[in-house]
Amino acid sequence: MTTKSILNALTSKGIISDQQADSIVSFENEKAFSIHWELRSVLYLGILLFSSGAGILIYENIDTIGHQAVIAVIALITAACFYYTYKNSLPYANERVENPNKLVDYILLLGCSTFLALEGYLQYQYNLFGPRYGLAVMIPTIVFFVCAYRFDHRGALSMAITGLASWLGLTIAPLSVIAENDFSDGKLIFPAIALGCVLTAVGWISEERNIKKHFAFTYMLMGGNLACIAAQIGLFSETAKVLYFFIGAGLCAFFVYRARHAQSLLFLLMGTVYGYAIITYCIFTSLGIDAALGLGIFYFLFSSVGVIYFLLNFKKFLGIKK
Repeated sequence: MTTKSILNALTSKGIISDQQADSIVSFENEKAFSIHWELRSVLYLGILLFSSGAGILIYENIDTIGHQAVIAVIALITAACFYYTYKNSLPYANERVENPNKLVDYILLLGCSTFLALEGYLQYQYNLFGPRYGLAVMIPTIVFFVCAYRFDHRGALSMAITGLASWLGLTIAPLSVIAENDFSDGKLIFPAIALGCVLTAVGWISEERNIKKHFAFTYMLMGGNLACIAAQIGLFSETAKVLYFFIGAGLCAFFVYRARHAQSLLFLLMGTVYGYAIITYCIFTSLGIDAALGLGIFYFLFSSVGVIYFLLNFKKFLGIKK
């Protein structure tokens, strides 16, 4: 239904007057149209295209340009980005810092990307760090953490957390945790759980102590997914199933609690979905094959009803008013 048809229906029923309807139409026709997200998308796309185009240009003309010239150009771009960000940033504060100069966020993101490219180029071409690959990963991680807190930038924070995970040999992006991590090697499961729990705890502490509390969501989302998935894989594949069960169940209970406290549907889904997988696995492995096959139809039937009920009433659980 269009705005005009809705207003006509309301005026015909006497809910609003013709004058009120005309005022609403006038407001809808004259109100400003926000292009905030369009501009953000264009700026992010511009950074991506610039980085990709520069990489292709260097790759195709490296014999003509020379390695020293390429390194100098990347270093100059990186230094210029960090200098511009520093000169145009606001002082540090524990609370969210709203910089009126929105370009600073994108310049900082470009500077972090070029810094990473510069370090990778030096390591590849001149073996700057030698076999100390952990040092090569940790340096940009520290730089990104400093930039994230000093300039209040969640993009830099995500890059820092990703670098910290890479230092342990893990991939932490929510869509790549299972596909990119080789959890068949049991040695990765405990580091993944430990890192995920530490990140989740840091997010919780930052919110409780009001130190960049808006960073808590990034910490908990990335750390929670990593820890919950690693705990489930440990439960499915390792021998210490009781230990992994309590770790996974504790994490799920924490995220359900956080969901109600923060009124977050995403945290509620994390807690319930991971918890459902853990409980389902424990029930069917403890019953045996014959009992599991007989119970399976009824279990999934009633659990599906529970899922539908949950989706229809999640706002009541989170305490969100209609």
